[in-house]
Amino acid sequence: MGDSVVRTARDGRFQISGQGTMLGLRAYGYRRLEIPDGDLKEDETLSLAPFKPKALYLSSYGAANTRLRESALDIIGKTDLNAVVIDVKSDRGMIAYKTDIPLATEIGAEKIITIKHIKRLMDDLHKEGIYTIARIVVFKDNVLALARPDLAVRTASGAIWRDREGLAWTDPFSRQVWDYNIDLAVAAARDGFDEIQFDYVRFPDAKGLVFSRSSTQETRVSAISGFLADARKRLIPYNVFLSADIFGYVIWNRNDTGIGQNLEEMARQVDYISPMLYPSGFQYGIPGYPNPVLHPHQIVYRSLRKAEERTGLPAVRFRPWLQAFRDYAFGGKPFGSKEIAAQIDAAQTFGSDGWMLWNPRNVYTTAGLPPKSGLVTTIREGHRSSPGGVRTGTAHPLLGAARRRGKLSQRAPIEALPGQRPPPTG
Repeated sequence: MGDSVVRTARDGRFQISGQGTMLGLRAYGYRRLEIPDGDLKEDETLSLAPFKPKALYLSSYGAANTRLRESALDIIGKTDLNAVVIDVKSDRGMIAYKTDIPLATEIGAEKIITIKHIKRLMDDLHKEGIYTIARIVVFKDNVLALARPDLAVRTASGAIWRDREGLAWTDPFSRQVWDYNIDLAVAAARDGFDEIQFDYVRFPDAKGLVFSRSSTQETRVSAISGFLADARKRLIPYNVFLSADIFGYVIWNRNDTGIGQNLEEMARQVDYISPMLYPSGFQYGIPGYPNPVLHPHQIVYRSLRKAEERTGLPAVRFRPWLQAFRDYAFGGKPFGSKEIAAQIDAAQTFGSDGWMLWNPRNVYTTAGLPPKSGLVTTIREGHRSSPGGVRTGTAHPLLGAARRRGKLSQRAPIEALPGQRPPPTG
């Protein structure tokens, strides 16, 4: 309620005291729920519906383009897909729709608006039972870095550093950069997204760069985890899930892979870890599999099991990115029905909280996708009511209608450079 947060006891019981008009409820592997304070009763049983997002990625252009968007929705209607990941801030630092963030206007990040009515889009997707994930590219931000050189990563000579795509990055140590990206996350939460997903939440994978602080493994890990902790705290009133994308090799490396991503530290700050388990991204392979594109099932499954082993977290705390694009690192092998199905089977056998398909061109087919099974659960949207006070309740693993018994029911070491996202095409 508001800024107040409690976790239920093992038997599901909880008591919360706080100022707010809405009680927000979340659990790993379930839909979030919001209940107006005026609808609550003391010692009431509340229920959450089980849900595992199975998503397609849409860039801001893909979400706005009628042909690409309708094609994606048609595939969702025919298959077991039930979610979309939409760019709110892209790899270049452009914001997809108009916000009320002064810095975004000042630096020209909203110069090209692709999604004109974000709340209308969210409403339309939610009416179809589609779970919405806002992808925010964090520290790779050409727009902010060039408009505010004082916030940019620099070379030893003092010039603004640029990556392989010629794009500038912002300093992961900068609190101003943190606040800007968290402001965007808050705006996305207000606009109705169910989950905030941070991508490029890391340092550049290059040596000899200059930041506002000395770059060591300790300071890098502290910066990335600190940013996520701040974001989690700021997002509490909006009852959204929080996730972060990591390189696949971060699971296998015991150090920070030189980019500030430490599996255990990041997992403490987010609801879901989303490793990019594209076989093409494992250019050095993993133990026993030197050519990963020939073994997509093993790459995904073994990586997820390694993450589970390292963190001690349940499988539901992980949701991987899967490859739905042609290989770019091992001879250009197409990834079709067989390869996509193998990755999906690996994620589902492991028990992850769903999975996400990445294709930079936003071109998908039904090949390899499970057919639609059962009904899609819709999201209950709350309405504003009176200020909150003290409430009690309980939660246990059971799905059912709300009952007046005070329960919240729930349905049940490789050292290598990280791989890259495939370059955008089309």
